[in-house]
Amino acid sequence: MIDNFDKGAAAGWRFVSDRVMGGVSDGSVQYLTGSEGAFARLEGQVSTANNGGFIQFRRDINSAFPASSNGLKLRVRGNGQKYYVHLRPAEARRPWHFFQASFEAGPEWQNVKLDWSDFSPQGDTTMIFDQSMVTSIGIVAYGADYSAQVDVGQIDVE
Repeated sequence: MIDNFDKGAAAGWRFVSDRVMGGVSDGSVQYLTGSEGAFARLEGQVSTANNGGFIQFRRDINSAFPASSNGLKLRVRGNGQKYYVHLRPAEARRPWHFFQASFEAGPEWQNVKLDWSDFSPQGDTTMIFDQSMVTSIGIVAYGADYSAQVDVGQIDVE
């Protein structure tokens, strides 16, 4: 398992927005506990103004995904918008080089499976996906002007 958020902010996750590059998106990540257990909540306003368009929470991964793994499984809920998982490999040379897969998060908790084949390269790169080379993972609201709210209760390798 990558995380079930029972350790909250101490688990190494950090919030990042497009403001690091001059964008104007704003948001936060909170670590909450409810009757359904612990979870992380990413929320805020995503804006494409000033060449922006993302908010995310991200963490480094210290050990590679097993070669025998097929993808990721997430437990999520949200406000019906499209969200993304960004995986960054060791060979990424620019912040905009990563692999991306999307999911929609409805109002009820659901399990979402993302196969490795669902991840496509982003950022004008010729990188080939290799799960053993992934060094970080991000949960991202991205690419459009909207209000984001997505809860993530678990991220696991499948």
